[in-house]
Amino acid sequence: MQEEVQSRTVTLAINTTKLTARELKQALEKFLAYQKNLQSGKAQTGDVVPRGKQTVKQLAAQNEGMTNIEITNKNIRTFDRVARKYGVDYAVKKDRSVNPPKYLVFFKAKDTDALTAAFKDYTRKTVRSKARKASVLDKLSKAKEAIKAIPAKVKHKEIER
Repeated sequence: MQEEVQSRTVTLAINTTKLTARELKQALEKFLAYQKNLQSGKAQTGDVVPRGKQTVKQLAAQNEGMTNIEITNKNIRTFDRVARKYGVDYAVKKDRSVNPPKYLVFFKAKDTDALTAAFKDYTRKTVRSKARKASVLDKLSKAKEAIKAIPAKVKHKEIER
């Protein structure tokens, strides 16, 4: 009985931020395709090549040549969304020897055109968001200066006897 239950049990691991019905459907379709290939003897012999953000070691293992770009921006995570949009395989390495730390973005040599387009899109978005959003502290300091510039009302009380 126990062996019968174990043979029917399936473990499916999904890496997602929000599990929706669509994500679950895609995962099950991939699993069923894998099972079908396994039964027909056409199962994959090698590991799946990682896509998107990965480690430098994984990127170097693909043997397609690597180049890098230096970035000093702390907010590197917003670049991830743009890189996924353009299908760029990249790895980020933090260089702590310099203050402030700089980031090295490694990518495949063949992805150069896609990466330049991704960086243009990324910089356009960051410049637009900085121009649109004024800092709350800047607004507060401007309001303080405006209040200091307003003359205060002076009240003189004289006591009459």
